[in-house]
Amino acid sequence: MEFKTLKVIFKHLFSFLVLTSVSFAASANVILVDGHVRAMPASVPNTAAYLTLENHANDPVKLISVTTPAAKEAQLHTIVDENGMVKMRQVESFTIASHGALALKPSGDHIMILGLNAPLAENDKVELTLIFDNEQQLQVALPVLKNADSSHQDHSEHHHHH
Repeated sequence: MEFKTLKVIFKHLFSFLVLTSVSFAASANVILVDGHVRAMPASVPNTAAYLTLENHANDPVKLISVTTPAAKEAQLHTIVDENGMVKMRQVESFTIASHGALALKPSGDHIMILGLNAPLAENDKVELTLIFDNEQQLQVALPVLKNADSSHQDHSEHHHHH
């Protein structure tokens, strides 16, 4: 008799554990590895955000929209080559493969930040809320950097060589 109750308790405990681990996994699927917002002259109302996201989930995740209190809107953009002309095009989403990464960079996919409420100064922080198709939202604060490609990235890579 006792054995049965124990089994029932274990069964409940087990399903509880399964549920909690699932919801925990869902909340930490996508993480920010690195990112920055490009510093622009004060007269320019738009800028771009570049960042690297990693998806630690077993399913692909789509980044479907971005919001920021710093500007009127943020859009997902990609760069397409049309007959030798490089053009920016707004896209619906970026897919991050299961256990893959999404790198948004100046020469490719990026987030356009349109209609800045105020000019951004270098080293300001811009808050972005990244919204995914699995209802996950990731809030990040990215530093504003002039040309992060030369200073910022090289910096981190030199550390690996030593």
